Amino acid sequence: MLNRRNFLTAATGVAGALALPAVLPELLEAAPQQLPSSSLPEDKYWAEIRKLFLIPADEIYLNNGTCGSSPTPVLRAIIDSYHRLEQMDDPDTEQYPLFGYGPFDHFREPLASFVGARKDEIAIVRNATEANAIMANALDMHPGDEVLMTDQEHPSGEGPWNLRAKRYGIVVKKMKLPVPPQSPDEILKLVEASITPKTKVIFVSHITTVTGVILPVKEISAIARSKGIASMIDGAQVCGMMPLNLKELGCDMYGSSPHKWLMSPKGSGWLYVRDEFIDRCWSNTTTAGWDDPKLRAARFQQYGSSNIPVVEGMVASIDFAQKIGLDRIEKRQRALADYIHAEIVKRGAESWTSPNPQMRSGIVTVNVPPLKRMDLQNWMWKTYKIRIRGGEPSKLRLSTPYYVQRADIDRFLEKFDEFKKTHA
Repeated sequence: MLNRRNFLTAATGVAGALALPAVLPELLEAAPQQLPSSSLPEDKYWAEIRKLFLIPADEIYLNNGTCGSSPTPVLRAIIDSYHRLEQMDDPDTEQYPLFGYGPFDHFREPLASFVGARKDEIAIVRNATEANAIMANALDMHPGDEVLMTDQEHPSGEGPWNLRAKRYGIVVKKMKLPVPPQSPDEILKLVEASITPKTKVIFVSHITTVTGVILPVKEISAIARSKGIASMIDGAQVCGMMPLNLKELGCDMYGSSPHKWLMSPKGSGWLYVRDEFIDRCWSNTTTAGWDDPKLRAARFQQYGSSNIPVVEGMVASIDFAQKIGLDRIEKRQRALADYIHAEIVKRGAESWTSPNPQMRSGIVTVNVPPLKRMDLQNWMWKTYKIRIRGGEPSKLRLSTPYYVQRADIDRFLEKFDEFKKTHA
């Protein structure tokens, strides 16, 4: 059988693109084969964890808010899945290497356990964009019915509702969040004041993509429930950033993109629908089983041919995070975020996240006028291989995933100071 090492040898004579696939198995073989001992000193432990990511040692990556890097155990799970499935030798003659036509309980069960839900309340989808679209089209609504959201929703959260407004006459009503908010109570008072008799849905982000603020979605969901309003949460930034218990949260629907902070493969996502809410909801994409009430939430993942190795990679990323420990991950990411927040504010940046450390976790957002964020963003990458992201004209959104080292943050800050001196 052609193993990875033999494959590399055989591939050396192949020119161009055909030789490129040899690189990934080589990198995976060079990486550590298991997690470091959890008893190592903290700095040493996280330095060893860093070696499980393919991000080059001279690159500093501060943009998990857009996309995370899958660690080598997850990549191995994906490759092994492809190798196994593409042999087309499953003993079940009705089983093929496709996802999207069945309940796939063996994938949904570990995912449900990880997020504090029941298996029948979870649908595996491809990202939060798809989950948000299912939410926005789930309920019967009529012209004039209102959906209440913030002015900091991601385009994939706001867009499906704007489409319904344009096509069917529902009303999208936005709450203007304070920048920065001082307390959860400030947000809750804003929600209470914005609800009208026409409000049918409250749709908000658990952590806003614009500023990285953690909204009090448990309390928002309770307010909605008390008034007969549906609560739908965009949790794209949460899964893997902090522990999540959807039953305790109390919302009706919740979607996420674990390719960010859980470091899952790109193209993996999930949707939660509270069991008592499922029968009120319409499916978006339909194939066999779309209207079968016995499937419960699984009917929202009946979207046709998709990718089992990606789903297996998502389950592997859950296992990876659990071996580290979600509490340990959250503590680490909060500490890094607090550090970069304090240091960048010392340099004159205006905090947009929150001065309240309980309202931020792994994302810090600041405003740094008169600097132009794209000038800084491109300069950082092209000159020093430091990856950041922001918004126009002068916003920086800095992500602090657990594998980032304190020295990496110090290097970013040093180069930020250099840019200010040479470009202000």
